[in-house]
Amino acid sequence: MAKCPECGALLDIDEDEVEEGEILVCPECEVELEVVNKTPLEFDIIEPEEEGEEESGGSGEEDEEED
Repeated sequence: MAKCPECGALLDIDEDEVEEGEILVCPECEVELEVVNKTPLEFDIIEPEEEGEEESGGSGEEDEEED
């Protein structure tokens, strides 16, 4: 048994059934969790990406232009 680091819900997951790097979803709070360690079973919360946080999609030309 492992706990969701977000809501504390008990997750019925067998260490032998998951791999490090695998993405799971908590059935209680629906947060995405990445398996970072199998023994003991540990997770990192995957934060949802917001549209404004992506790398700047512009060409950056406006910063480079000088008159």
